[in-house]
Order: sequence, then structure tokens, then C-alpha cells
Amino acid sequence: MSGGGGQGAAGKSASRAGRDLGAAIAVGVGLGAVILFALFTVRQTFVGIVAVAVAISVYELTGALKRGGDIKVVLVPVLLGGQAVVWLAWPFGRDGMLTAFVVTVLVCLIWRLKDGPAGYLRDVTASIFTVVYVAVFASFAVLLVVPEDGVFRVLAFLIGVVLSDTGGYAAGVFFGKHPMAPTISPKKSWEGFAGSMVAGMAGGALTVGLMLGGTWWQGVLFGAALVVTATTGDLVESLIKRDLGLKDMGTLLPGHGGLMDRMDSLLPSAVVSWLLLHAFVP
Repeated sequence: MSGGGGQGAAGKSASRAGRDLGAAIAVGVGLGAVILFALFTVRQTFVGIVAVAVAISVYELTGALKRGGDIKVVLVPVLLGGQAVVWLAWPFGRDGMLTAFVVTVLVCLIWRLKDGPAGYLRDVTASIFTVVYVAVFASFAVLLVVPEDGVFRVLAFLIGVVLSDTGGYAAGVFFGKHPMAPTISPKKSWEGFAGSMVAGMAGGALTVGLMLGGTWWQGVLFGAALVVTATTGDLVESLIKRDLGLKDMGTLLPGHGGLMDRMDSLLPSAVVSWLLLHAFVP
């Protein structure tokens, strides 16, 4: 899973980083093992894993919006609609996702009417944002697993994000001196981003070339794109948390925070992974 502070210009130990590094690694390995078991046994169960992750992440994000900004997401339609978006992605593809999303938006507009005009636009906008940011983005991971070689497509996506995070963390710890976005995420450095890029491009060249039959340059582009989206996703969630005055979205995962804190890099990367692999190795 992703690691939010992986390109640190500071925080060269678990204590300085503010995380229990051992617990974080154990949780990451455990989650990875569950995903791999699902993929290599009955790959359809991967949809269930995505659906559970979406439900938990939606709940954490709506709770964070309420705690930090008194924003009232219409939880029931967003939870149920998010599940519909994910589950309809396998049998009906993009048409199923779009239909579920549009119906969810309509239900959100109607559901919020009962609480009156105060904050209506704010709450509905946040509700739609939550569906898109979590459920719609995550459903692209489901689209990745649908083809016959879907297991390897999902692996290419996950390996790319993990390598981006790992390369960024290592380079940031040893060489990080120049903050990348000091007002958003002070621990991220340009040196860490360079480490992410090297690891991501190398991983992309290997996974796309060896597992999916693509060319090396397609793999390099794929890996570079994942580094950009993973880093952007991490920065976006950091901005959201700073805006809300929160450190973490939740407390579910020791050493990580909430599950949503681990989904930040994965969500936008799932979209870009599907788009590029659909173009490179259709």
C-alpha cells in the first residue's frame, strides 16, 4: 500500500516521522498478502476487496469532513451508491459505473432536501466529491482485473505505486534536502521524487514488458505516470487534511492512520493505470 510521507526531507527514523515504522510495514505486508491471495485464487474476489476498501474509506472521509469542517455528507446514498459503482464495473464496465454514479448524484440531491437550505450546496458538493474521489476512482482498479490478463494488470498498477513510494522514501531519507511542497507536505523532497521516478520507471519497464507483453518504453512511461499520480494523490490528501485541521483520516491501521490515508496514492493511480494499459496493451 502507499506511504504518505515517502519522500521525506526530514524524519529519518520512525519516531521523527511520527509513525511506528514496524507496525506500518507489518500492516502493508498483511494487506498485500490478502490482495495477492485474492488475485491468484479467484480473481473476482478482488472486487470484494475493493468494495470493502471503498466502504471504509467513504466512512472515514465523511467522518473527517464532519469533524474538521462540519460538512455533512449524505452518508447512506454515498455508501450505497459507491458500492453500486464498484460492483457494476465488473459485469457492465464503464456504462455500469456511469449509470450508478449518475443515479447516486440524483439521490444525493434529493436526500439532502430534508435538511433545508443551510449548507445545501456545500454538503451536496462534498457528497459528490466523495463518490468520485473514492468509489469512481477505485472502480478503475476493478476494470483492470476484468480482462484475462487482469491479474497482471493489477500487479503492474500496485507494484508501480509501491515502488514509487519505496524509492521516494529511501531517496528522501538519505538525500532529501530540498522540500517539494513545504506548505503542503514538508517531508516530501525533490530528491525523494527523483528516487520515486527512478524506481517507478524501472518497475514499469519490467512489469509491462515481462507480464503484459508491452515494450520497454511503454513501461517507462507507465511507471513515470504512476509516480506523478501517486505523488499528486498524496499531496491532494495532505491538502484536504490541512484544510480540515486533521493529521489522519482515521485510526484503523497501526502505523498508517486510516485506510483512506493509504488510499491517497492508489486512487488516482488506478485511473491512469487503466487508461495507459488500455492504450498500450489492449
